[in-house]
Order: sequence, then C-alpha cells, then structure tokens
Amino acid sequence: MQRLPIGIQSFEELRKGGFLYIDKTRYIHKLATSNKYYFLSRPRRFGKSLLVSTLRGLFEGNRELFEGLWIENHWDWTATNPVILLQFNKASYKISGLEAALHEELERLSELFDVSLKNAPYPSQLEELIIGISQKHGKVVFLVDEYDKPIIDFLEDIPQAEANREILKNFYSVLKPLDGHLRMVFFTGVSKFSRVSIFSELNNLLDLTIHQDYATMLGYTQEELEYYFADRIEALASEFGDKEAFLQKIKTWYNGYTWDCKNYVYNPFSILGFFEKRQFQNFWFESGTPTFLVKLLNRQKQYDLEHIQVGPSAFNSFELNRLDPYTLLFQTGYVTIQSVDEDEIYTLSYPNKEVKDSLLQYLLAEYSHEFPTKTSVLASQMKNALQQDRLEDFVQSINALFASIPYQIFIADKEAYYHSVIFLALSLMGSYIRAEVSQAQGRPDAVVHTKNCIYIIAFKLDESAELVLQQIKDKNYASPYLGQDKPVKGLGIHFSSTQKGVDSWLMEEML
Repeated sequence: MQRLPIGIQSFEELRKGGFLYIDKTRYIHKLATSNKYYFLSRPRRFGKSLLVSTLRGLFEGNRELFEGLWIENHWDWTATNPVILLQFNKASYKISGLEAALHEELERLSELFDVSLKNAPYPSQLEELIIGISQKHGKVVFLVDEYDKPIIDFLEDIPQAEANREILKNFYSVLKPLDGHLRMVFFTGVSKFSRVSIFSELNNLLDLTIHQDYATMLGYTQEELEYYFADRIEALASEFGDKEAFLQKIKTWYNGYTWDCKNYVYNPFSILGFFEKRQFQNFWFESGTPTFLVKLLNRQKQYDLEHIQVGPSAFNSFELNRLDPYTLLFQTGYVTIQSVDEDEIYTLSYPNKEVKDSLLQYLLAEYSHEFPTKTSVLASQMKNALQQDRLEDFVQSINALFASIPYQIFIADKEAYYHSVIFLALSLMGSYIRAEVSQAQGRPDAVVHTKNCIYIIAFKLDESAELVLQQIKDKNYASPYLGQDKPVKGLGIHFSSTQKGVDSWLMEEML
C-alpha cells in the first residue's frame, strides 16, 4: 500500500515520497491549454494547494514528477515557464501587516529570479517583477493560493478585513495590463468576492467554481475511491460487514459534495483520515471549527440548514458589510448544492453525515450555552431514552439542554431559543429522527423510529400537554405510520417559558 498523503500540499514532496496520488492531470491539461485567467473556489482542505503546486511543477517542466500520470505523454516538456507562486497560508501578514508581507514576498521573488526592484509601492513592484521575469525567462505563470485568507482571517474585525481587501485589490490591479507578459493566471480561495471589490480590474477571470467541466477536479469520485483505495477497502470491508454496506457507510459519512448537481465527490481530507485511522469519525470538521460562522448563525437566528433556497448570486458574491450566512455556508463547505430548478433557484443542504452531525453539535452548543462535548452526550442520551421507552429520561435531557441558557437571555428571545434548541436537539439525534415532517394537515415536530415503536412528537410553548396531544390526534399525524407492525405513540410536550423547561407531557398510543 502506498503511504497516504495526509497534510501534504507539495506535489513534489508527494511524488518523490511515494505517496498515493489520485491522477487529476487530465483536468490540469485542460486548464493549461483552454484558457488563461482562472478563479476556483473550494472549501478548506479540498486540495487547492496541491493543485497549485502541481501546476507549478508542470510549467517548470519537472517531467520526472509526472511519470506514469496521464499528462506525461500529452505535454510539451521542452516549453517551460517561470512561475510566481503566492501562498497566503504561509505569509506573515498577521504579524507584520499585509503591505509589509507583500513587500517581503516580492523581495524574495526578485532575488529568486534575479530581478532588481525599485523602492516603489507594492503594486508597482509586482508589475516590475512580472515584466523583469518575463524579459529574462519567458512569459510568467502567476499562481495565488488562498488569495482571500488575509480577509477571511479578519471576519471578526471588519475594518481590518476591508483594509486588507483594498490592499489586495490594488495589488492585483496591475495584472490585466500585463497580459503580454503572462502565460497563465490562477487564483484559488474559499470565498468569491464581488466584481466591484478585489477583482474589479481583473474582470476576465473564468470562474470554475460551478463549472461542470471541473466539478470533480478536486475531491474523489466514487470511481476514484474504489480504484485508488481498492486494497484498503478490501482489507477493511470484513471488519465493517459486507463490502457494499461498507462502501455505502463511507459514502454516507464523507461523500455528497457537488458543484454541478450531477457529479459528487468525497472530501479528500476525511477519506485520507478515515483510511489512516480505520474508523468513522469527524476529520475535516475538527480540523477547523467554524466558531465565527456558528456565532453568525446564532445572531441571525438561523439553524434549519436543510433545503435552503438561494439565487445564483450566492456563489459569486461575498460582501463584508453584509455577511450572508448562506453564502458563507456554501463557500466554506458546510452546505452543498442539492438541486437547481429552471429558474436557477438552488437548493442547498448538508453534504454528508460528518458535516451535519458536527455542525448541529456546535450550533446546539452555541444556542444552549453549553460545551459541544456535552450537547453530543445529551443528544445521545435522548436517543437512547426513546429507544428504551424511558420518557422521563428523555424529558430530563431536554431540560438539561436549557439549564445553561441565562434566564434573562432566554426570556428576551424565548421563541427563538425554544424553537432553535428543540429543533437542533431532535435533529442531532441522527438517523432516528425526521424533524418537522411535512404532512397534508400540518407537521409534527418530529417522528422518531425506534426498534420498538414510532413516536409522533409535538412540542408547544406555554400550551398544555393535553392540548398538544389532542392536536396530534386531530391532525391525524400518526396515520401515515399505522400498520407498520410497530405501535405508534403520540407524545405531547408542554414547554414552559417561565420555567425554561418541560412543564408536563402526555403519551398515548395511536390507533
């Protein structure tokens, strides 16, 4: 078995070290021969840095790195180009400031290519550098990895984020007039800022983010997973049951990302982590907890993140002065495209179990003022209590979730807190829950399938348990589930806003 390239972003290191590489060079050939100016947005740890590093190796003519890959016999290795690579995930802008970091990087590049720079503003230095390199070594390939990191890193300091955006706008503004000196320009990032901000001058970038031809350029397709990880799949399948069930479980946990509604890919970081540790757990999510995003969703009282509908602008606009949580969720990879209709209205939802469970856990922690470790335990206790028909314990776990919310905060916004915590807690129970199930005569709050029965659950704020249970019966919420060889039980729960918890509940078998 080849070693797994966990955390390796250098194509040279990956290939020389004998690590596993999923051959994506057909896409890279198409990039290099089809157009000149590109932008690609993908979530973190999706292979953007490796892609940029691969482009660098290609244009510098390092044929030995591409031995055995598709592109080896489809590329002119005698034609090389100098490559300027800017990697903002390695820049020192947090310490010295963005302008100073750009000056430092331009000085390093001028020494590398033996080009003298005048003591001028950084945009002029970049122009001088590209012209000088082009005259000495040929047309320049200009690669920028994580171009937006100096902005994204300061989302909790909007004035600084805006200042960094203006610096980058001025920095990149010199590229378009230098067309004759450039072989290729390629930007990667997580977010896409509107054309009136960073890329207002560089408006000829081809956006590959939801381009069908490049939908599987990053991430692993099902075919790639089964081909490149075949030995590991065979070795592990017996531990988890039969092979087909094993593959389905991997898909449920880590697949589901799509940028064209036709082709689906696995999160590469999660797949590598899974095959390294040989156990299902959260890998990608835990590598970067979305603290700012969770707080933003709380402030805007957004918690139901399934079946979100957005227009096409959600994919190409990121405004600092009006942060749209849905745009942020999509661009950072916490939701993906589920479908698109003829009017270009896109439906977004969680991509897979890893992301859904993890984000629900952190959202519930934020809303309930608890630690994520405790909310996951409470959700597990709720699920187990229903599995064993221990309704008192189920209610006790619900009350525990509300116990940490400061009373004055809860009372000030009790409707939002009540709905959010109940919804998130039920959703976090996992495969046993179908939260807010739509039916012809309305919707119960949840339908929970256990080994022994089916629970139809309805919660009401400041309304008696008798009335809540009666509503379940009047609305015939149980009718779709009768006759399934399991008893169907209605569970009406009265939540008291003054007590900040469940005041009473009633259960009755539905016939």
